[in-house]
Amino acid sequence: MLVIPFPAIGPNAFEIGPIAGFSFAIRWYALAYIVGILAGWQLGKRLCARAPAAATPEQADDFVTWVTLGIVLGGRLGYVLFYRPSYYLAQPLEALAIWHGGMSFHGGLLGVIAAIVLFVRANRLDLLRFADRVAVVVPIGLFLGRCANFINGELWGRPSNVAWAMVFPSDPQQLPRHPSQLYQAGLEGVVLFTVLMLLARSERVRARRGLLCGVFLVGYGLARISGEFFREPDSFLGFLAFGATMGQLLSVPMLAVGLWLILRSRPR
Repeated sequence: MLVIPFPAIGPNAFEIGPIAGFSFAIRWYALAYIVGILAGWQLGKRLCARAPAAATPEQADDFVTWVTLGIVLGGRLGYVLFYRPSYYLAQPLEALAIWHGGMSFHGGLLGVIAAIVLFVRANRLDLLRFADRVAVVVPIGLFLGRCANFINGELWGRPSNVAWAMVFPSDPQQLPRHPSQLYQAGLEGVVLFTVLMLLARSERVRARRGLLCGVFLVGYGLARISGEFFREPDSFLGFLAFGATMGQLLSVPMLAVGLWLILRSRPR
């Protein structure tokens, strides 16, 4: 069977050196985080200024530090607790080795929520109004992160005979598989971002506190649950209750909370 060759792209986006015996490299995954945060910051600042205003430009600038810590700490802690608790309980110092990989979106989301709650309390802002503007820009990072997963040849899909199947170098079985990272980049990134941006253009939508947050949670939950049907489950977890994956189970509460936010959203 013919398969599409996996693109031979190295793990480093760029590398400097060696100079005097030292070299410096930025990996694609790290670059995705950096570009996603910077792009989200600039767009989010403009969204916060639109009526009804959610924050000043200076406050939006200050929030970048808070959200970065929330993403990194929450993402790592979520991976440790949701995916490999027994492993890290036996080797607790390994939980600090983020350069070995292992980040969870759902953990990162909880970290961002914590950052938003603490930030709005410190700055006396409207919680849901500010969170709505943050929710709109999150798919930028999701898209870049999934693209980095694809470039790294990780989190590949289930075996398939579709015409666009690929053999990933890191796959020990060397089977043609769905490029599920690209499916998720399209659903969680492009589609969700487009929907949120179209809604955010309306002042009436922006005035309904919590509506954009709810749409994001429902949209991501549906996209993640759908994408997981094509993605190979983590080898150390496999399939869980009802044949679902961990990503699907963690997305169910997002759907419930998102629907609740949409139904209760009211202008203020």
